[in-house]
Amino acid sequence: MTESKAYQVADWNGRSGEQWVANQARLDAMLAAFGDAAIEAAAIGEGERVLDVGCGAGATSQALAARVGPRGQVLGVDISAPLIDRARAAAPAGAPLTFELADAGTAALPTRAFDLLFSRFGVMFFDDPAAAFAHMRGALKPGGRLAFVCWRGGAENDWVRLPMAAVADLTPLPPPPDPEAPGPFSFGDRGRVARILTDAGFADISITPFDHPVPFGHGATREAAVDNAVDMAFQVGPLARLLAEQPDEIRARAAEAVRRAFAAKPGDHSVMIDGAAWIVTARNPAG
Repeated sequence: MTESKAYQVADWNGRSGEQWVANQARLDAMLAAFGDAAIEAAAIGEGERVLDVGCGAGATSQALAARVGPRGQVLGVDISAPLIDRARAAAPAGAPLTFELADAGTAALPTRAFDLLFSRFGVMFFDDPAAAFAHMRGALKPGGRLAFVCWRGGAENDWVRLPMAAVADLTPLPPPPDPEAPGPFSFGDRGRVARILTDAGFADISITPFDHPVPFGHGATREAAVDNAVDMAFQVGPLARLLAEQPDEIRARAAEAVRRAFAAKPGDHSVMIDGAAWIVTARNPAG
């Protein structure tokens, strides 16, 4: 296991996994429109078998199971034990749905078993993405489909851009990551995504921009929604990591700065910020 992969596994089985579970309802609400758009692009048929890669707490797996119906089957996989535990606990009784704690990029998968490989923001973290996609393609039936949604660049997404810019005068920001290093924005370059999937053996690749407001935080009033957005930024994402070891004075000043940034955005019961993603589809040409 590489150092990067070991960190990802440790993080998602530690703080990140625990924070996602604690904030699941808010996070699923933020991402719902993006997952729905990818599901529509997948053109799922009743009775199909689907592999949900990086399924998290299982919200998309449940939506996929509703599409395939009782004659279909959905397998959700994730590297985070806390999230898989939550997914299993939340799964409706009798749904055609199972979950496994595994890395889909390397785990033993049934050969030519699935009609669809699907992911909502779960495929940007592979150390060797071309190899991971080639491995997963082996689990697709001939003519099977791939559909996923991934973030574009961090500069296009307010959930990173707004809070980090707000605190730039209070604490040094980390250097920009290698744009191809595993992380939420590693698929931001459309050309790189196309190369990865081509190298992995996929055909008929389509990469379409999808922009949608993200309801960041929620509250009964405008003020409560802004407060909730600040709380979310301090719990999940790059700002939370940046300020984790900062003294209380810096954290308090940062909270005020982030609050001003969110207060400048529209929304009555949520702070509506800009979200930018790719909807990616492809086909397994294997005969």
